[in-house]
Amino acid sequence: MTNKLHQVILSISALSIFTLSNPAWAQDLLTQKVLPLELSTQAAMAAVKKCHDDGFKVSVAIVDQSGLLKVQLKADGAGPHTLDSSRRKAYTANSLRDSTHKYAVLVTQKPELQSLTRLNENILLLGGGFPIKIGGEVVGGIGVGGAPGIQFDEVCASAALKVLKADDTFESK
Repeated sequence: MTNKLHQVILSISALSIFTLSNPAWAQDLLTQKVLPLELSTQAAMAAVKKCHDDGFKVSVAIVDQSGLLKVQLKADGAGPHTLDSSRRKAYTANSLRDSTHKYAVLVTQKPELQSLTRLNENILLLGGGFPIKIGGEVVGGIGVGGAPGIQFDEVCASAALKVLKADDTFESK
C-alpha cells in the first residue's frame, strides 16, 4: 500500500470515529408503548362478549398507535358493514385522540369543522370509538359497530378498555 493511500485511509477512519462518537451527532432512540397482540385480542373479546350479553351482534376493531389494524373480531350474525365502521371508529379515535362521539357532536355544533369528516377515507365521526391511553400516552384506538345505538357500542368499547387497564374507560357517569 502506498504511503499516500495509507494516510487517506487513516484520515477517513479518524474522521469516522470522531463523527460517530460526537454526542452532537448521536441521537437517542425513541421508546414507545405498544399494545401486545394477546392483550388486544382479550380486550376485543371482552367487548364482543359484553355486547353479546346485552343482545347485540357487533364487530370490534383495535388499531395500534399508527392507526393500523391490530385485532378485528366480528360476532356471529353481525352485519358486514360493522367491520368497516368498527375499524374506522378505532382509527378516528386514535388519530384525533378523543371519543368519536365527541367529534360527531362538535361538527354538528360548529359547521366550520365539517371538513373533519373528510380528512381521509378512514375517518368516521360516529360514536363507538375511543382512544386507548395508557400511562398518559395514546397507544391505539378501539371501535365498536353494530349495536342499535352508539351508547351501546360505547358500553362494549368501555369493557375492552377495562381489560387493557386504560387511563380512561369513558364510562357513562
